[in-house]
Order: sequence, then C-alpha cells, then structure tokens
Amino acid sequence: MRTAVLDATTLETFVSAAVAAPSIHNTQPWRFRLDPDTLTLEIRAAAQRGLRHIDPTGRALHMSVGCAVLNMRIAVAHFGWEPVARLLPRPDEPDLLATVRLGGSARPSSHTSLYDAVWRRHSSRFPFSECPPPSSVLTELAEAAHSEGALLHRLTPGRANSVLNLTREAEHRNTTDASRAMESRRWVGEAQGTGLGMPPEVLGPQDFLDRIPMRDFRAHRHAEVLSAQPFEKRPSITVLSTAHDRRTDWLRAGQALERVLLVATAQGIRASLLHQALEWPDLRDQLVPLTDARRSHAQMVIRLGYGPQGPSTPRAGNALLPQ
Repeated sequence: MRTAVLDATTLETFVSAAVAAPSIHNTQPWRFRLDPDTLTLEIRAAAQRGLRHIDPTGRALHMSVGCAVLNMRIAVAHFGWEPVARLLPRPDEPDLLATVRLGGSARPSSHTSLYDAVWRRHSSRFPFSECPPPSSVLTELAEAAHSEGALLHRLTPGRANSVLNLTREAEHRNTTDASRAMESRRWVGEAQGTGLGMPPEVLGPQDFLDRIPMRDFRAHRHAEVLSAQPFEKRPSITVLSTAHDRRTDWLRAGQALERVLLVATAQGIRASLLHQALEWPDLRDQLVPLTDARRSHAQMVIRLGYGPQGPSTPRAGNALLPQ
C-alpha cells in the first residue's frame, strides 16, 4: 500500500534500489535528485565515472543508467505509486538521462513481483552447470526484453561459438591496448574503500580450456598467471538488441537488460555479461547477423545458466544530489 507522503526513508529506498543495478566495471555512473514540487526523481550521468577508452561513445554508460531506471521504476511501483518515466526529457541538459515521476496509484504489473530480485541480483563470473535453462524460462526472458522495447535472441551452439570467438578477439585487443588495459586496471583498484570498481573476489576465474573468454579486468598479457577452472562445455548465450542505436535506445536497452536479469534471478538463473565484443565497432557489427535480427543493433551478450551466486560488488555511498 502506498505511503501517504514520500518520506526520507522511502526516498532512500528508491535510490538504493536504483544503485543496486549493474554498471560497466561497477563505475556506478549516476546521480539522483528529487524535485519535491512535482515528486519527480532525476537520474543524471556522472560523466567523471565514464570509461573514456573502453566506452568512448557512452553507450555502456547509458545502458548502466537504464538499468538503474528500471530498478527505480520497480521500487516506486512496489511502494504504491505509478512510475512515469521519461528518457532524455530536456535536450538542453544532456546529462539528465531520465526522470521518474511518482504518479497516481500503481496499476497491477510485473514491477512489484520483481522487487525482491532487485536486492538479490548480481553477476556471477563463475562456471555454470551443464544443465541449460529450460526453454520456458528463456521464452519468459525474451518476453521481458520485448516488454521494454528490445529483442533477446537465444543462439544456437554454432552461433554461440561464433559470438564467443568475437568476444575472445575483443578480449585479446583489450589486454594488448595500453590505454584500455590501464583504464580497466584502475577500476579494479578503485574498489578499495570507495564502493566503486571491481574488488578481487568478484572477478572470477578464467576458463581452463578457453571456451568462454571471461573478462580479465586486470588485463594481464600472460594468461598463465590467472586462476582457471573448467567452465560449461556448451554455454547458453543470448544477445540483446534494439531496432535503433540512439541514446534513447541505449537507455531502453539498459531497462530491458535489467528486466531480463531480474526475471532470471527470480527463476534461479545466474547471468554473466560478455561485453567485450561490443566495445569494438567492427566486432559489434558482426554480432547482429548471428541473431537473424539483421536490422537491429546488438547491445549486450548474456551468458545464462545454473551455478554459484558469487560475491556481490560493493556500492558507493549516497548518490542523491541536493534539492
């Protein structure tokens, strides 16, 4: 039931839910502000946390913020308000990526059923079992993506191998590109005491047989120094895509991605994000034909399966800007 007024505790819960969203390298590139007159929450980009070399266009930053927007919508609905979201609402304020206004009483929706998953979801960079997710769950994940204006394609084993090959090439480029490697390493170090970046315990091992090219956030040039374990032989790989590739599409893709991840969490499915090939335009272009969505734009590669939950990444302190 909706609280009579928006009190400080509820507002903090909305922001905490948004901050629980995934973000590239756990950079958490967002800031929030409440307009008390209109009961509207503003979600702004924290440009200083952008990855200048890894994400020069800001596409991944926008997707990260889109994930936060979806979590905020779910939290607002859970507390009884109708979340009214707008993307890029003021062209003269390019850092204002979205607003969520607290409207009338919330209509029954899938928002509230995913509220618990907001707090339990996090990526697992560990081996999954050989048991694939059932088709019924994958269909539900595709419907979740579609409800947010995106497509989720499950790849055949042959096409999944092609995507993994592109990811492996991208991972090689990332570790040998000095600027990108340095930027990635910095966000491993940033986790120490800041609540940002990737602490060592969440990085996970590499695939012993190199079937699945997991990201090496420390960008080692010699793989033999990394810990390794056997991963699943036939990973379940999906690709999230959108019809267009504008800033609004990146924000919609982020909301679709987070809805997919929350539905997966609610169904006991683990997920890890293989983003490397999307960071190189020529490799990203090669992803779309593998999904048969030839007029769409790949936004994320998602590996799904059953396995350990893995440790969670930290979160920074209060991201709420003064009113």
